[in-house]
Amino acid sequence: MKIKLLLLLLFIACAGKVNAQTKTLILQDLSDFKPQAGNWQIVGDVTMNPDVDIHEKPKQEPVASKLKGKKDKTTAESTHPQAVTFTAGKGILLNMNDDKKRDQLITSFEHGDIDLELEVMLPKGSNSGVYLQGRYEVQLLDSWGVKNPSFGDIGGIYRNWETEKGKIYVGKAPLSNPAKAPGLWQKMHISFQAPKFDKAGKKIENAKFLFVDLNGVRIHENVEVPLPTGGPIENNEKPLGPLMIQGDHGPVAFRNIKYTLLKQVDVSLSDLSYQVWYGNFKVISDYTVLKPNASGSLNELTCEILENENEYGTLYKGTVTVSDDATYKFSLVYTGGARLIINNKELANFQSGDGWWRNDEASIELKKGSYPIEIYNYKNASWLPPRLGLLVQTGSSLKPLHAYNSFPPDDQPVASIFINPGNEVRLLRAFIDFKGDYKQRLTHTIGVGDPSGTHYIYDLKAGNLVAVWHGDFVDATPMWHDRGDGSFRPRGATQYLFTNQPLAFLASPTAAFPMVAREDEMKAGEYRPKGYEIETATGRPIFKYSYEGIEVADKIYPGKNTIVHSVEIKNRGTKSGLYYKLAEGKSIQKMPNGAYAIDDKSYYIKTNGFTPEVRELNGVQELVVPVQGSFSYSIIW
Repeated sequence: MKIKLLLLLLFIACAGKVNAQTKTLILQDLSDFKPQAGNWQIVGDVTMNPDVDIHEKPKQEPVASKLKGKKDKTTAESTHPQAVTFTAGKGILLNMNDDKKRDQLITSFEHGDIDLELEVMLPKGSNSGVYLQGRYEVQLLDSWGVKNPSFGDIGGIYRNWETEKGKIYVGKAPLSNPAKAPGLWQKMHISFQAPKFDKAGKKIENAKFLFVDLNGVRIHENVEVPLPTGGPIENNEKPLGPLMIQGDHGPVAFRNIKYTLLKQVDVSLSDLSYQVWYGNFKVISDYTVLKPNASGSLNELTCEILENENEYGTLYKGTVTVSDDATYKFSLVYTGGARLIINNKELANFQSGDGWWRNDEASIELKKGSYPIEIYNYKNASWLPPRLGLLVQTGSSLKPLHAYNSFPPDDQPVASIFINPGNEVRLLRAFIDFKGDYKQRLTHTIGVGDPSGTHYIYDLKAGNLVAVWHGDFVDATPMWHDRGDGSFRPRGATQYLFTNQPLAFLASPTAAFPMVAREDEMKAGEYRPKGYEIETATGRPIFKYSYEGIEVADKIYPGKNTIVHSVEIKNRGTKSGLYYKLAEGKSIQKMPNGAYAIDDKSYYIKTNGFTPEVRELNGVQELVVPVQGSFSYSIIW
């Protein structure tokens, strides 16, 4: 993949949207939907047993009659565990269909172009779908672990059932399968462009999915749908239609449903001036207090005013004019560091002069009129040329507010450097931005790519497993192109775990685990990394460290759609209070199958022969185990 495609994806995914209406479905009741048979309801919490398939028939056991003087009679009583349980409350939309109650759920509002975000949970074996305009289905299916997804798997754009030649639409399979395990919350983001019609009502443009993201992974981009897909509300096409959710195929739950109704508006940039400074600046204030080396006026926003490719700082001032009262989201794209201010409100501020490109999303409410704008940009490093752009989305299309050459969408200065393990385990030492956040950069990490397609990142400085994912391995472009910045990017739906030291002697069961010390502050006897050795049979690393005289060996290897983490303890000694942290998150819940759902059902921890403890510290729940000897557990997502 080249920069051209990367930029296009970013522009579509992250550039701002101008909206006629932005709404979150509160899910306090069903007032946003049309009446249905009763299979849809609002609940407070839902739990789906990941081991129970909804298609399995319950086992029956006889129950003896307790009535005196009667012959023993038996009735059938189910002993099968339930696939779905729920509690009363608000905030979650749940479908529990049966033979009599199996209606589709239809919104009371209609939409044209729309940006839709939601979280969905499916039990094992279940099936549903989201229909844009009630006509174009994005499939929802328990597709966990499917290697080669089809249009019928989660995120697939479904086919229709036409047999007449010229009316057949065969559907579109997702580009990959980042689906999570049953019973976990999954995030979906859909940007949809409605079909367009002329004044006579003739269709002049097909419906289009601009993109579909599943669990943070792009699975569709610019997919035209020429006809309604299977099971539409009506087998025709119109400028407007409702959202529809399939309710006749199996249980499904939703929460955090947000939608943005998009419309065409006009945004322009005028009265531009610029100032340029040359020098090696660490932050913006380093150069704005100085006399500029050059200044002038511009017809368009551009960085082509620069004489140097590096060691410069700029300030652009002008006027942004909008045609309607709305919430506007802008996308500032650039290399180096930058700051964006509109109507005296700071919308973006990233002060680093390295040479990598970035995209900052910014949102502001503006009434029809004109407002001052300031854009700062500076760069020191050399691995990408100067680039600066400002975009805004009007309706379903993007509008650049910069000169084409200032940040061209077809720019290809660098071919991406993708690393995959092939048939052997691949180890790659690099920095990693925890949860994609540059401010949480870990500097002593090693990525381990496995031929199975299940990969992880280990923090040598803390003796900790910090991230896991399925799919392709890493993008090493930020690290290896030219001087690089030392970091790589996982290429799948990454599940981040936690940072810092997981093994520690605690003064009490409620004491906090220690933060990782700086190398020059480590005391004798405390945590010491000892590198790793390669297991001969598998080629996989065994990471080693010592702590308070204890010798630890971490073995991490893929299971079926899981990662198994084996912690070998030697020289345990008799000192009390040794604990190991398995996980942390805003909530931890024990599941019916004995696993633990971590961080509000983001992933599972399943222990092997021991019972951990759930504790809360400073508003965060932790899953910990008192350590007496070696143990192992699985991470499932």
